[in-house]
Amino acid sequence: MKSNPKIAFISEHASPLATLGGVDTGGQNVYVAQVARQLGARGYDVDVFTRWEDPSAPQVIEWVPGVRVVHVKAGPVQVVAKEDLLQYMPEFTRSVLAFIKSEKIRYDLTHANFFMSALVAADLKAILKIPFAVTFHALGRVRRIHQGDSDKFPKQRLQIEEDMVRKADYIIAECPQDRDDLISLYHAPAYKIVTVPCGFSHTEFYHVPKSLARRLLRVDESKHILLQLGRMVPRKGVDNVIRALSKLKNPESFCLLVVGGETDLPDTVQCPEIGRLLQIAKELGVEASVRFVGRKSREQLKYYYSAADIFITTPWYEPFGITPLESMACGTPVIGSNVGGIKYTVVDGETGALVPPENPEALAGRIEELTADKDLLEDMGKNALERVNAYFTWASVADKISDLYIRMLTETDSKKFVQTSLKSKSKAA
Repeated sequence: MKSNPKIAFISEHASPLATLGGVDTGGQNVYVAQVARQLGARGYDVDVFTRWEDPSAPQVIEWVPGVRVVHVKAGPVQVVAKEDLLQYMPEFTRSVLAFIKSEKIRYDLTHANFFMSALVAADLKAILKIPFAVTFHALGRVRRIHQGDSDKFPKQRLQIEEDMVRKADYIIAECPQDRDDLISLYHAPAYKIVTVPCGFSHTEFYHVPKSLARRLLRVDESKHILLQLGRMVPRKGVDNVIRALSKLKNPESFCLLVVGGETDLPDTVQCPEIGRLLQIAKELGVEASVRFVGRKSREQLKYYYSAADIFITTPWYEPFGITPLESMACGTPVIGSNVGGIKYTVVDGETGALVPPENPEALAGRIEELTADKDLLEDMGKNALERVNAYFTWASVADKISDLYIRMLTETDSKKFVQTSLKSKSKAA
């Protein structure tokens, strides 16, 4: 591989610079940030193209060694819901092409994140002959199965995804379920799919003594602490956890911490989902056992994971799910839905438990089982640490993606050699 390959990372709505926890910020932002950072450390020159939302932000930010964040003009320079961004993708492509021309850059390959970014990557491939890989992060057909008419993405998403599956040089699946869905729902050729999971950061997530974490967060140490952390949207199933809390024998001996939202302090106006969840807690009589704490910085999250006896995540579906890895990295067992990436990262009975989604009775049963046995919880925490460090570090993720890039660059060089040879032979003839 030649020195310093240049990679165009495209992530139209998920900036690596975004504050996490809102409706449109989550795992994809973490993925883009961590993979780009790791690749930069391995000698790649990475430009992350993401939509310009803040007029006060410079167009180009020298973020970390080897990585720049390039803000792209696509629609109004303000926050726009990702469901409404498709109309601005042609302008996104034009803006990227203008940047490439002004900087006199030749990218070796493009890595698209999400279906709209893949549209841009496919255009760049057609115009500039640059190969591309895509990580979809979520699939429209899976989303439609679970969300039905509440899915606000335009219907043409499904056809676009089919087209991108056909046009991409490679597709990165994040777990076995993702790979199966690509093949069964989109007829993706198996040879195009490379399975690479998500990861966690050692510098951000590590075990903090539980008593210390609880003191720092001012959490009642006499109670069983349950944690729910992530985006505040219905499909994440936080209501399922609250309903399970109401089915416990002694819910007053538990405290459910809910981390996430649009603001640092819980705000039902800025985040209506918190209001909906509060009302459910009131109706079920467990309001005193549920504590909404708002959005928290990445630096604070390890204390929440470490303070908890169990981290709970029971979404309706989950393409991968990074939060279980972060919890496991802090030595905290996970109870998760038996879906998508969660059933790949969490080993039932060893690092936590798997339960059916939208089944508060089953969830309550596993909470009772695990919290009744301190030795079991401790063993699960140790197993979680071992598993996450063995299989799910961002360093190992970047190694696998780098291997794919090398393959793509080698194939591209081989094609160029063949094409040049054929042209030479044609001229000689």
